Amino acid sequence: METILITGGTGLIGKRLTSLLLQNGYSVIILTRNKIEASENFKLENPQSTGYHNLSFAEWNIAEQTIDRSTVEKADYIIHLAGAGVADKRWSDKRKKEIVESRTHSSALIVKALSETAHHVKTVVSASAIGWYGPDPSIPNIKPFIESDKENDDFLGQTCLQWEQSIAPVQKLNIRLVKLRTGIVLSNEGGALQEFRKPLRFGLSTILGSGNQVISWIHIDDLCRMYMQAIQDDKMQGAYNAVATHPVNNKKLNETLAVKQRGRFYISIYVPSFVLKIMLGEMSIEVLKSTSVSNEKVRKAGFQFIYPDVEKAIAELIN
Repeated sequence: METILITGGTGLIGKRLTSLLLQNGYSVIILTRNKIEASENFKLENPQSTGYHNLSFAEWNIAEQTIDRSTVEKADYIIHLAGAGVADKRWSDKRKKEIVESRTHSSALIVKALSETAHHVKTVVSASAIGWYGPDPSIPNIKPFIESDKENDDFLGQTCLQWEQSIAPVQKLNIRLVKLRTGIVLSNEGGALQEFRKPLRFGLSTILGSGNQVISWIHIDDLCRMYMQAIQDDKMQGAYNAVATHPVNNKKLNETLAVKQRGRFYISIYVPSFVLKIMLGEMSIEVLKSTSVSNEKVRKAGFQFIYPDVEKAIAELIN
């Protein structure tokens, strides 16, 4: 049985990915700041989890750059998801520093552990984000962004650059590295979809700004399956865009959600850009940014999407 070490395993993606890996016969070790608390929380949230006996927890401390080295010795693969939530808080200077350092310092700790520990890790799969890319030059964008496009010079573009650079040294250790630049993740457990659903309790479908900005999204199950393929397929290497085949604009996404959840019983309301700027500050730039991203590279690698279009994805989540 192969062992996968996961950072960020208690987050939105990590929890779903852990369940999928256990179901597929892997042994999983989750790195966390408090292994007793994390273990108890997992048991409460997943009382019927398949393969729970193959799940364990170990501790690391990013600030102090310490890690349970025995976990690195056991691992065949590492999946690196750790990082402070980009949309969890308003972007103060302190928060922006935390967003960057939670990614780069955790990567540095992984690189250090691999450099100093006898191990047999074959592959590292690291999260990244489509924040790497800038705004669409036009809407629609007839040439969606691809992996070879240059990073943008805004905060998220530079964050993604530092994020990817910080994990890159594992390649010098003869370890295969795959980076998944992830779009907006659709899930019932949190993230953007849950924020969009809140106003629907009152029959309101909130369209942000003009609603024309393109959202490159992915269903959480497709994303987790992509991580698993990145582990299993030795030919995968470098950056891949983890987005569904058919991006949609903000209006289309929200109205599809409204129809699936409430039928005809909703009212669409527009939240003006200036209101978003007041509410969100600098983060409003990302909310209003249109980014059309291509997934051609990962499809050519043989990945098959279960949810290529937003109607099918939302229908599954709502049901």
